[in-house]
Amino acid sequence: MKRIIIAMFALVAFAGTAFAADVIEMKKGVKFNHKAHQAAAGDCKKCHEQAPGKIAGFGKDWAHKNCKGCHADMKKGPTSCKECHK
Repeated sequence: MKRIIIAMFALVAFAGTAFAADVIEMKKGVKFNHKAHQAAAGDCKKCHEQAPGKIAGFGKDWAHKNCKGCHADMKKGPTSCKECHK
């Protein structure tokens, strides 16, 4: 019985990541490699505060603060306009 409950919990907890697109195309030519970010971040809650799925409040301001900020902090990834907007 414990195994069934654990399996059900794992299925529910990770179902969102199984259906996430590998690359997401956004406005103004920005391509986001979701699969690579999942592997690098390791914790979905770094971007998805509530749960896997659409990010509440996502838009230009959110991306410029969070995406660019994370890249600057990690010293990895694009931080200039032309590196994201191709």
